Amino acid sequence: MQQVAHRKQHRRLVTLVAPATVLGLAALATRLPLAQRYPALALALFLWLAADSLMLARLADADGKRPAANQIVATLAAACAIVAIASPPPLQAALRTMPAALGGMVLVLLAHVGMATVRARGIVLGADRDARWERAAAQFLPAPLVRFARLELAVLHIALLRWGGPADVPPGARAFAYHRHLTPMAIALLSLSAIEVAVYHLFLGHWSRVAALAMFMVSDLGLVYLVGLVKSFRFRPILIDGDGVRVRAGFLIDLLVPLAQIDRVTMAFRGDEIRDSGTLNAALLAWPNVVIYLRAPVVRTTWLRRGAYQRVAFRLDEPEPFVRLLHWRLENP
Repeated sequence: MQQVAHRKQHRRLVTLVAPATVLGLAALATRLPLAQRYPALALALFLWLAADSLMLARLADADGKRPAANQIVATLAAACAIVAIASPPPLQAALRTMPAALGGMVLVLLAHVGMATVRARGIVLGADRDARWERAAAQFLPAPLVRFARLELAVLHIALLRWGGPADVPPGARAFAYHRHLTPMAIALLSLSAIEVAVYHLFLGHWSRVAALAMFMVSDLGLVYLVGLVKSFRFRPILIDGDGVRVRAGFLIDLLVPLAQIDRVTMAFRGDEIRDSGTLNAALLAWPNVVIYLRAPVVRTTWLRRGAYQRVAFRLDEPEPFVRLLHWRLENP
């Protein structure tokens, strides 16, 4: 099973990296003098490479299944949008003088928008209301891009707008904090980051105004994200609810472990179990004090990895109440 998961992870990595590499090289090639001397031919080759690489990635990610019609149209629409945006001015000017090619690209984009609108309307009006707006937006844009945008907005909201209030605990759930043991380390990390940003600005400002501005954008945005991450530790505690245990570590981890899959929970475990690849260690900057053993593996998917775990470990500020409540839930399903 681990070998199958590794193969899927490798295939997923290839389907992300390979098309991005091909598109990046093709975009660079369109800026060569030879390509700008023959813009129509360069444009046709760029469009062919974009459509071919994205379609091959779609077929590889489908795991042997035939892509649906809407997936094919979405892939072709993505290729058209990339070519229209990434082409240099000479190729864009050539595209405007080719009504057949321009009209075909516009029709593909309109077909994608029309089909996506129909599917998004069904999701918004459907009975399943869980993350409906995110799933509706994923009909128009790639799902990883939508998830990334949602996470970015959530981080900025917590970092800039939430300075108090209760944690995010749904009705009927019991929350267990893990942020108090992280507070001293988080304050030290934020202080060091702020000093580092100030020093960088001071030295780069004397050397290059452009470099100072670029460093300002990168370092200050990183500092804002770090503030959002540290604050998310308090706003996103670990939960026990009617569905199971929701293991969270700020924005970094959010995994639901169903009660039916839990075999036992303990505060006594071996160190080699924590270091094993079959254990998801959600403890941050500390050794875990709670481990959940599972009857069946729980799957966690990230950007580039899909792992199956037999154990989930984490650290709580007060582990005893958590263990007692989970024991009671397991004995009284």
